[in-house]
Amino acid sequence: MVHDSIGSTGGFTVFNTIVWASDGSANAERALSVAKALARESRASLVTVHVVQRFASQRGLAVHADEEIVEARLKAVVDGLSAEGFDATLKIVNHIGPQAAHEIADVADEVGADLIVVGTRGYGPIAGLVLGSVTLRLLHVAACPVLAVPAVARPADERGVDAARVGN
Repeated sequence: MVHDSIGSTGGFTVFNTIVWASDGSANAERALSVAKALARESRASLVTVHVVQRFASQRGLAVHADEEIVEARLKAVVDGLSAEGFDATLKIVNHIGPQAAHEIADVADEVGADLIVVGTRGYGPIAGLVLGSVTLRLLHVAACPVLAVPAVARPADERGVDAARVGN
């Protein structure tokens, strides 16, 4: 099923608004390159979403120690995107608890996103379930398609494919 607001011209899909969800990690940076390519091709606006996850502590609600650095870096990235000619904005959302997927999906709904682009941490299926994969949850709660960009490209033999048989 294709999301209603996705159009098509000349045989390729056009997106009007793309959400890039970032936690400031290297894996999120890998996803940015994909989001930029799609936004450039479609002339889509690019909305960067960062969820500030707040956790209960003895002193009240706490955030990750590097949160200010991550936010400053993301502001610089969005400024850079604008300088490159993208219609780029940054949405920073506060969230209490460990699962940010619902907040990302809510922002995507608010901005009318046609696509959410997110990086993965590279956990296996069991570790992802135990550790709580934002990407996995997004696949279930987002109203628009979610493009999950793998953490790193793995050699064929690590994916369970016999490299010697490829092409035979």
